[in-house]
Order: sequence, then C-alpha cells, then structure tokens
Amino acid sequence: MRRFLLLYATQKGQAKAIAEEICEKAFAHGFSADLHCISESDKGWVIRSTRTSATAGRSLTSDFRSWVPDISMTRAMRMTAWGKSSVLPLHISSQPLFLLHESFLELVVEPWVDGLWAALTKHFTSSRGKAERIGALRVALDASQRMDPLKPELLHIESQVELLRLGDPRRRDSEARGQNAVDGGRSGAPVVESESKSSSLTRSEPPLSQAALSIPAAPPEYLHVRLQECPGQEESQASVTSVDPIFQVPISKAVQLTTNDAVKTTLLVELDISKTDFSYQPGDAFNVICPNSDSEVQNLLQRLQLTDRREHCVHLKIKEDTKKKGAALPPHLPDGRSLQFILTWCLEIRAVPKKALLRALVDHTSDGQEKRRLQELCSREGAADYNRFVRDERAGLLDLLLAFPSCRPPLRLLLEHLPKLQPRPYSCASSNLSHPGKLRFIFNIVEFLSHTTKEVLRKGVCTGWLAAVVAPVLRPDMRVSRAEGGKAPAPEISISPRTTNFFHLPSDSSAPVIMVGPGTGIAPFIGFLQHREKLQEQHPDGHFGAMWLFFGCRHKDRDYLFREELRRFHQRGVLTHLKVSFSRDAPVGEEEAPVKYVQDNIRLHSEQVARLLLHERGCIYVCGDAKNMAKDVSDTLVEIISKQAGVEKLEALKMLATLKEEKRYLQDIWS
Repeated sequence: MRRFLLLYATQKGQAKAIAEEICEKAFAHGFSADLHCISESDKGWVIRSTRTSATAGRSLTSDFRSWVPDISMTRAMRMTAWGKSSVLPLHISSQPLFLLHESFLELVVEPWVDGLWAALTKHFTSSRGKAERIGALRVALDASQRMDPLKPELLHIESQVELLRLGDPRRRDSEARGQNAVDGGRSGAPVVESESKSSSLTRSEPPLSQAALSIPAAPPEYLHVRLQECPGQEESQASVTSVDPIFQVPISKAVQLTTNDAVKTTLLVELDISKTDFSYQPGDAFNVICPNSDSEVQNLLQRLQLTDRREHCVHLKIKEDTKKKGAALPPHLPDGRSLQFILTWCLEIRAVPKKALLRALVDHTSDGQEKRRLQELCSREGAADYNRFVRDERAGLLDLLLAFPSCRPPLRLLLEHLPKLQPRPYSCASSNLSHPGKLRFIFNIVEFLSHTTKEVLRKGVCTGWLAAVVAPVLRPDMRVSRAEGGKAPAPEISISPRTTNFFHLPSDSSAPVIMVGPGTGIAPFIGFLQHREKLQEQHPDGHFGAMWLFFGCRHKDRDYLFREELRRFHQRGVLTHLKVSFSRDAPVGEEEAPVKYVQDNIRLHSEQVARLLLHERGCIYVCGDAKNMAKDVSDTLVEIISKQAGVEKLEALKMLATLKEEKRYLQDIWS
C-alpha cells in the first residue's frame, strides 16, 4: 500500500474534518494516509531545509505560525505546481511540502482532492519518487491563523512576511474582500454577475436549480448515542478544555473605554489573579473559556425536540458496524455530562456547517424542495451559493434547521459533525510590575447582522457573553467598580494560559522599539509601556531605547483608547514618539486632510523607521487585524526599505524576512 503523511493544524475543526475525509478517500484510490495533528509534539515533526549549505531542522510546534513565516519568505522562489492540484508545494530537500489554506478549503478542496490522487500516483511512479513511502506533507491551516490569498495570476510571495498566500480564481469568500469603509477605505467583495437577486439560502435559480448535481457521498455514521436520566450534578467547564491548567478568577474591574456613540463598544476588564499561580509577561495572550448563548442552546434543544431531555446524561460509543476509518470518540465530548452541558460548553453550535454536515442533513430532510436545496449547497455546482448564503452569512446549524423545517437530524449527527467550542484568546493589556496580582485585557463587543432566514443582530459568542457577565460591575470610566467596593459579589470567569507566547519586549532594553496597534491592537503595548515605566523607575541610570507607538482609531473623541495613559507615558519620556491617526475625523478649517491610517503615519516617518530597523537593530511589533491592517503595514515597510536602502522590492522583501528570522519583526494578528 502506497503511504503518505497527512498532517493538519486546526482551531475550529475544519482542517481536521477535511483531513479525515481525505484519509478515508485515500484507501479507495489505493493509498494509505498516516493522519496526525501537527500539535502532537511527541511525534517530533521536523522540517529539513537546504537554504544554507548546512541542513537546518526546525520542529513543528502546535502554533503553526511559529514556523510558517520562515518557510513563506525564504522558500518563495522554489514553489512549483505539482500535477494539476490547486495547492502550491514547497520542495524542501527531497520531499514536497504542501500547504493548503483552511479559510477557503470548502471552495477549492474538492477539485484539489480530485487532482491529488493522480499527482500522488505520478510522484510514486516517477524516477525520483520512492515507491515505499511518500514524504508529502499536506497541512491545512485554520482561518484564525490569519493567512491571506495570493492573487490568482501570481506565483510569488507578497510582502506580508508571515503569510503564505495561496490563491484560486474561484475564491470569493469573505477573506478575499477588501477592507470596508470603516477599517480601510477599500471596496467590498467583488460582484458576481451571475448571481440572481431572488436566490436565497432556501431557494436557487437557474442554471443551478436545473443542473445535474455532483453530490458527495454521505459521511459514514460512527457514533452511538444514549441519553440516560442521571442525578443532578454540578458540572464544571474545566472538564472540556485542554490540558492547560484552568483558573477561575474574579473580575475586579470593568470599564467602558469608548463613548456611547462610538461605532464599536470597547471594554476593559481587570481580573484578580492574586490567589492563583497564573503568571504572564507583557505581550502574552491567554484563553477565556466561554459558553454558547443560552437562548441559542434552548432554541436548538427545542428544534431537536429534546427540551424535556436536556438534563439527561449523554453516553457515547463507537458503532460496531461503522465504515469510518479510524473512528474514535470525540475527545471534547466528556462522557456522562448532561445534554445541556454538552451543547453549552463543548460544541461550537454557531460554527459555519461544512459541506459534509450539509450532505448528512440531506438524508434527514423529508420535503423534496428542501432536500434538493441542501443537495445544491453541498454540491460542487453549488459552491458559489454555499459561499454566498452559508459561509459569508455565517449561517449556523440552528439557522439551517430553521430554514429547512422538514430536516430532523438525530443528535448523533450533531455530535459527529459540530467542532469543539474553542476558548477565545486575548492579549494581556497590563504589566504585573505595574498591576501586581492583576491581569487586564480589552475587547470590542462584536456585533453583526445575520440574514439567513430573517435579519437578526447577533453578538460574538465570547464578547457577547463577557459583556453580560461584567454588566453588574461596569463603569463608564476608570473609577473603582462596585466589585471592588464590596457592594456586589464579583463575577468570575475561567481562564487558561497560552503556551506559545512569543510577543515579548527585546531582552536588550537599549534596542529601539516600534509598536503598531490600531484599535484594540494597542492592548499588548499598554503592557509594554507599563513594564518599561517601572523598569526605568527601578533603574534610573539604565540605558533604554526609544519607543514609538503608531496608534489609530476612527474618532479622537469617541474611541481613542487609553488616551490619558498614553499622554502620561509620552510626557514622562517612556513613550518617546506617539503618532496617532483618526480615520473618520474631518479636517478642521484650512487644515489639510490628516493621515487616516497607521501605515500613512509610518510612511510619513520613513527615514526614522528605516534607520531604527536597518541601522540601530530596532524591533517592530504589529498587533491587530491580519487581512487588512497588517498587510498594509507590511506593504508600507517593504516600500520604505526599498526606498531608503535603495534596493529593489524583492531585496526589500528579503531584508524584511531577515528581520523576522531575527525576531525583530513580530506580529500578533487575527482575522
């Protein structure tokens, strides 16, 4: 049997599901896949490179971003097409490395997999291939891992240093859109001329409604579910998280940092960690363990006709006659917990359903028209409609069940297909030197409109929950909250450390520091500045490098986060250069149009930025939005280096890559 290695890296379960599907299909094509998660550190995954005369090895950690950046820049010129697959491989040593961006897998994975088998066969039978084993490494990356698409006509790396952009001309997902008017001033998603305005989630138009469909095979069943009455018991969410230690900590302060008329509401939350072993450095991130919306859980139970059994314990076992290869009990579903608990703390019930789930729903839908529409949405021919009405609209399972009332899926199907409810990461926005025993973080209350069956305003799973939790102690300014005054019991949340933190101040305090963080991206830099302030107080004769901050927001009077604190840092000389841009404030009087975005301010100070990075061994940190801000900042840095160093763009790209390899260009970014 011809074998190959299949690795995946995932946060929301999409890459895992697709990897498992490929693994199952491999057998039918005469292959055998060794399937592993890249976070299995005990396996000792190593990438061997030949960039220098000496072969270097680098272990693959659970945080895939820690090694993708180096590959993306230093191996860019070695990329070639392999067979007719739409993925771009990197040939490292004698073995091809395959990277496939998970954020648009649902749109391109089917044609890619179709071409994979012929390409694998060719590789095995080629004179250079090894018949006994292929060392093909195919890695699916999560969208949360912040990767942007390459323009379809290009096969070279763009200037965003940490991102390997893989493109496909059929891609029209939300991450391919330009920035919206609020965040970047670019146009929205491209208009698809063939789309009919009368089509919807539940209704298609010709030619799709009349087309013969290529429908995937139904995913094999593998779980047997038994609901059993059980005595009431206290159920802790700690049982569904990772192996990291869990800390339940009280909220000591909650403050609204923005005015009520700001476009986004930003809250600061302070946690009391004084009675725990939790420790952190400025720039670290941590996880908040959050539940699904209680109302959405109740609606789902009602739709499944399981409301009266919500307190029943869930017991799982593998079906004896399952055809699913390597079937195993989902590790995120603890045995003996109540159904209510499982839906609240274990499953991402708002996750956008993958096509495999849509296909499974087909077999439990009785109405002919509804069945046909679900078939269209999971078919290859319906890829555009899936993207438009499911993916772009962030339709969840509950949305689909409401849209297709004749669909009556068993509980088993949900437990097989819904991914794990992931904890949400947040950057530490404080220093333990400045606030001993305290941990601060900030977040925007995420709100968005869902247009699946009717227009509904929704809040983010975690941010909406956090906003409700802190409501009893929330203050509109930095005064002491009621929780500290003892008039109300302090609400508590559960947190866990993140083990892959890398976003730290340079060990050499004399190195210049450039910080770029618009909006809530300023969070880690507040911790940096608080830490530096205390160090300067403790070492008045020490040598400390310059600190630049490029901050941006919409309005000076509405969402200028930490304005007074930043001014104090600036006045005290801790922050040597404070550069702020307001993207939505109009010019005053005869004043020329001000700079709008952080990259504009960086460009205005090109000479200083280039000097700090290229001649004074300075470090630059970027925190915030990956697909818009971080890309624009990276493009600007390439432009600056090219101009100030007098080199071509490709050479500037290499110089920026060197900064990254030296850990002097660090990014903490999210999509």
